[in-house]
Amino acid sequence: MRGKRIAKIVIVLAVVGIGYAAVKDDIAKLWQDLHVKIVEHPTPKKTVWLDQGIAKEKLSWFYHADQGTRTFGFPYEWFMALEQPTISWLPFTKVGLFSDTAYLDRYGFIPDTIIPGKQALPIGFAKGTPMLDPTGAPWKNPRNKQDMTGVGLTCAACHTGSFTYKDTAVVIDGGPALTNLFAMKQGMGISLLLTRYWPGRFDRFAERILGPDSTVDDRETLKNQLDQVLAQYKQVKNLEERVASQSILEGYGRLDALNRIGNQVFSIDLKKPENYAGSSAPVHFPRIWNTPWFDWVQYNGSIMQPMVRNAGEALGVSAELNLTEPSKGLYKSSVDLKSLDEMEQMIKGKNPPNAKDGFSGLKSPKWPGDILPPIDQKLADKGAELYKTHCQECHRPPVTSEAFYDFNNKDWWTKNEAGEAILKVENVPISHIGTDPAQAADMLARTVAVPDHLGIKSSSFAFALGELVEKTVNTIFDQQKPPASAAERKRMDGYMPNELRGELAYKVRPLNGVWATPPYLHNGSVPTIDDLLGDPEKRPTKFHLGSREYDPVKLGYKTDPIANGFEFDTSIRGNSNRGHEFRKDYSKEREVKGVIGPELSADDRKALIEYLKTL
Repeated sequence: MRGKRIAKIVIVLAVVGIGYAAVKDDIAKLWQDLHVKIVEHPTPKKTVWLDQGIAKEKLSWFYHADQGTRTFGFPYEWFMALEQPTISWLPFTKVGLFSDTAYLDRYGFIPDTIIPGKQALPIGFAKGTPMLDPTGAPWKNPRNKQDMTGVGLTCAACHTGSFTYKDTAVVIDGGPALTNLFAMKQGMGISLLLTRYWPGRFDRFAERILGPDSTVDDRETLKNQLDQVLAQYKQVKNLEERVASQSILEGYGRLDALNRIGNQVFSIDLKKPENYAGSSAPVHFPRIWNTPWFDWVQYNGSIMQPMVRNAGEALGVSAELNLTEPSKGLYKSSVDLKSLDEMEQMIKGKNPPNAKDGFSGLKSPKWPGDILPPIDQKLADKGAELYKTHCQECHRPPVTSEAFYDFNNKDWWTKNEAGEAILKVENVPISHIGTDPAQAADMLARTVAVPDHLGIKSSSFAFALGELVEKTVNTIFDQQKPPASAAERKRMDGYMPNELRGELAYKVRPLNGVWATPPYLHNGSVPTIDDLLGDPEKRPTKFHLGSREYDPVKLGYKTDPIANGFEFDTSIRGNSNRGHEFRKDYSKEREVKGVIGPELSADDRKALIEYLKTL
């Protein structure tokens, strides 16, 4: 008998083992789908804002200025009521709110404490105006029938940086964020799913949205609204899975912004799944000080007009846009052009660049010698000579020098339609600079299917996007009462035409503030400036992003392994860390792809790094 029992147990265990083997991938996938990996940062003792020429009150406005975005696909009231995507294994147990600033900080969103005592969402979150539901109707609270309010990200979410040194956090306005946007959207999807189905969650959510005296019908309507949003999230998840083989994990501090803008407008807004493309070319969030005075923007120098650049960004983070129902007005959108213009003017400043005052508006940060180790001026002076020899030809003289403002140099300066000085940024061919080609090449290669009723002439992604954004902007201008005048439109367009280009090249810009903008190269593949200037064969092939701790010697974030951080693998297409190299085989007479200068000694690198701190 005992032998038979053992045999039965063995058979049962074998069946269980076979069953587990058959479904283990499904179990692993379910766990992955319900688990968000985000870093937990130590809380700094204090947070410091550097003086970058903008008053704190103006920055406080900028951080939350509504651009008309609806990034999350649900209202502000839901955002404040949702709980974190944590499974409490004891049913009906409360968990923290998703909107808790300490929790959002783990995704990289910086708490807004610039004005002490003022309650605020994290930097880059904006409470907006009444929004539409997934059917295109005004989104109403099922209980009181009041309009629900939009919520979305602003440009400050991606273009406000931060680092910590010891126990102090330093905010860099206009610097690259260290956010993980994809992880946050994943977390929101899980939170919505748990709200709908996990015991106790919906009841708590309903009470926050509807109040304590809601009816069964009110609650059922709220459930239907949840189902509609979940269906949208599932649709995007399916699209992401369909193009997963083409996509690269973006992680902390990066986004394939242009492809994601294209996916939003040409696939989701247009309801054309075939237009959805993989995120094949993530880029490091660029610094934005001085950019209103550049003739071309984007890493590949593809967009000229400020309004098209900014309105495209707003559309990319899900401003409402009608592309499918002519009866409701094609190109009707929630994009707030007035807000976009005010933000642009804050960054731009009132005066064109000049030798006396430099660039107005948002200024690049100065090395905080009271927080970081002070600059060795003697060593920096040596580095200044090295900069002239190895860097100045492409990156220009420092913006604090008179030599930078040589307006007679037609290769450096041009003018906009108002006669203001505009900096000409050079687009350097990839065949020379040798950095990863994916961002430029994939934008150039991408095409989109566009229906005739939109009146868009080109199927090339870049040019179709430029047309679409311009039509959206013009529609908004026309719908203003009275419609915006031609003179006002030109002013808000930055006195620049809507020109676009697609080249296998990347633009080069001045290096003021570069010390505060790690990691480096357009795709963020080189963690520190020391790595960038050193032996390219010794650049880290794998490193971790997620830590904010700054290394003032190498100029970059600490990249030691960190729990739930992002491992950057430079062997993957789109992630290459090659190019912009200083090597022994450099020759002025014979070009070697990716080699831009001779090998630098350790002492020369230290001197050059010390000088870059002064910019």
